Amino acid sequence: MTLRKRIASVWQQEHINFLLTNRIPRRYLTRFIGWFSQIENRWLCRASIALWRLFVDLDLRDAKSTQFSSLHECFVRELKEGARPVDADPQVLVSPCDAIVGAVGRIERGTVLQAKEQAYALRELLEDDELVDYYRHGHYATLRLTAGMYHRFHAPYDCRVEQVTYVTGDIWNVNPPALRRVQSLFCKNERATIRCRLPGGQLITLVPIAAILVASIRLHFLDVLLHLKYRGPNVLPCDAALAKGQEMGWFQHGSTMIVFAPQGFELCEGIGTGVRIQMGRALFRCAQQYQLALAGPRLSRERQAAG
Repeated sequence: MTLRKRIASVWQQEHINFLLTNRIPRRYLTRFIGWFSQIENRWLCRASIALWRLFVDLDLRDAKSTQFSSLHECFVRELKEGARPVDADPQVLVSPCDAIVGAVGRIERGTVLQAKEQAYALRELLEDDELVDYYRHGHYATLRLTAGMYHRFHAPYDCRVEQVTYVTGDIWNVNPPALRRVQSLFCKNERATIRCRLPGGQLITLVPIAAILVASIRLHFLDVLLHLKYRGPNVLPCDAALAKGQEMGWFQHGSTMIVFAPQGFELCEGIGTGVRIQMGRALFRCAQQYQLALAGPRLSRERQAAG
């Protein structure tokens, strides 16, 4: 048995995984990794990536470049042109990121599933009564990014980002062992709520959630880095026009993205727990009776570029 397989065998034992990734000084370790990953030294970077590969499945074949000066550059790498084709169907919202699909389904009585038989209150996550009421009969999809995945995320449709709300919190791991053990974990962790207005007027909300070794979210349309040391305003108004599939920002290392769609949308065929999905693949479809509402004037790339 190879060293990587031996490590993987130990790592896959849930109680060990949970202890090693949660019962440690999470905040201090995250700050250390944030500092360490920024060190620009090619030898140190290569050695760090080699060690990283022992724990995760890291595939760099679709990366724009594999020559990195720091571990951070590898975390937030860009992809080759055309590596993630975006579904052009005007009735479809696409996945904003590469991920493994976690809990998905309809929002029931103001609650959302975190894991099997483990639910949390939508109000506790969003901290916004207006949004909770808006998504009362909507759907959600939880998308978990593993450490080795592509960490940038993109607009699920032509939209205008009208507000970002930052919520400080803890940095629990967001992998399955932790989700099964920590009640309302997503509501405890640092996160942002990104309100995206579609051309037809519907509101799609993305909730990127930080985790141990991550706790850093960069959005291109804001001039601040949302992370553990951020002490600025929690509500950040903005007016950013984005085209479907256009890059919005990135996570460091890996984390979770929850997508909320209102009544009138349904999950696309084949989207279920455990499915691996890439950015640009169809995630939600506008139901037949609501199609005209979605088919408003689309934001052209020229309009987006003009702001």
